[in-house]
Amino acid sequence: MVAVSIDGRHRFSKISRPSIILTRGHGIEGDAHYGPFVRHGYLARRNPKAPNLRQVHLIPSELFDALRTSGFEVCQGDLGENIATVGLDLECLPLGTLLLLGASAMLELTGLRTPCVLIDRFMCGLKNRLQGEAAGPRFKAGVMAIVTEGGEVSPGDRIRAVLPPPPHLDLPPI
Repeated sequence: MVAVSIDGRHRFSKISRPSIILTRGHGIEGDAHYGPFVRHGYLARRNPKAPNLRQVHLIPSELFDALRTSGFEVCQGDLGENIATVGLDLECLPLGTLLLLGASAMLELTGLRTPCVLIDRFMCGLKNRLQGEAAGPRFKAGVMAIVTEGGEVSPGDRIRAVLPPPPHLDLPPI
């Protein structure tokens, strides 16, 4: 992983940190999305007791490079992600994939991050750029996960993906 970021308030971008602490069933300590029930503003208003399937937001750092070549100057934390990865095609991993991070932490992928109108408020035209191609994932704004094993993680820690047993299901938009 190349960066970790959190913000205790519900703002679009997050602040890079030297490390973050993942807590099983809750997410990232100190982050606005921490808790067992949905914390996303729009979703929480609709169903405040829904399980929090968006505890951790991951983005491949390669997305930042692709966006720069398209004229969008975006850095780690800018898109609200908690973890920026390298070398993982996150959006193409199947539902239920486990990500082993650092010495002890583990995440389970729950879905694709759905780009919302706030992305265009952050940078005009960016939402359209994060739409998927005809072949491949529907969105390219990262993935969402839940914490299944806690631990402290830092940039430079290794991430290993463990696929669920077949049949593999595509990540749904959430």
